[in-house]
Amino acid sequence: MSIARALTVAGSDSGGGAGIQADLKTFQELDVFGMSAITAITVQNTLGVQGVYPLPPQAAAEQIDAVSTDLGVDALKTGMLFSAEIIEAVAGRIKEHGWRNVVVDPVMIAKGGADLLLPEAVRALKEQLLPLALIVTPNIPEAEALSGMTIRSMADRREAAKRICAYGPAVAVIKGGHDEDGEQVVDLIYDGAFCTELKGKRIHTVHTHGTGCTYSAAITAGLAKGLPVLEAVQMARDYIQAAIEDSLELGQGHGPTNHWAFRRRKEQER
Repeated sequence: MSIARALTVAGSDSGGGAGIQADLKTFQELDVFGMSAITAITVQNTLGVQGVYPLPPQAAAEQIDAVSTDLGVDALKTGMLFSAEIIEAVAGRIKEHGWRNVVVDPVMIAKGGADLLLPEAVRALKEQLLPLALIVTPNIPEAEALSGMTIRSMADRREAAKRICAYGPAVAVIKGGHDEDGEQVVDLIYDGAFCTELKGKRIHTVHTHGTGCTYSAAITAGLAKGLPVLEAVQMARDYIQAAIEDSLELGQGHGPTNHWAFRRRKEQER
């Protein structure tokens, strides 16, 4: 029996809606064995981030090595990396192990506005990690930071995707959740030659904590199972749509998405 294996390299969210916790829940729901390398401990709930405690870069590197040398990795994603030093350590291990199915979620700012990536670390992200990525999944503010341009239109998104892919990723997925015009959310996928738009109904809810982590984790799970890039992204888009639509309505602020909604829908269809 062949079991797909996915590794998440990210921060821990004590509220369980984002970070390592969201990634592992997503892997499990998509029938992928999940593993983790924790880069930082965050103190947070639905009301925001109250503290960030980064681990030593060597701790992330050693966790990655421990997983790789024993269990093996079919695909991995990076989330909150926080500092240039942690990015350098993680990029070094990805190079050393020769992994290709790498999804980079450039986590920069928490839902409540807290910085999850130090400003000086953005350069390290561009120069050291993006060249190793198969897919990078920024939201619009993150895409602006990576591309160095303001994004106001779909044409702007296409140009930003091209600029981001110039750093090395094969594919850029610019998520459209922050564009609040209209009743649809449009995600742009650029593969170095062509642009594809994935559309979903906009759900007006505050319960969207961890959507970026969950989306990128679902893509990673698809890659671990051998899906082509576009199929993995489409599956992940369907997964996060269900997770947002079937709200759990937990907490007093930005609540988490429903990680088991996609599976339950599939079971009801049978």
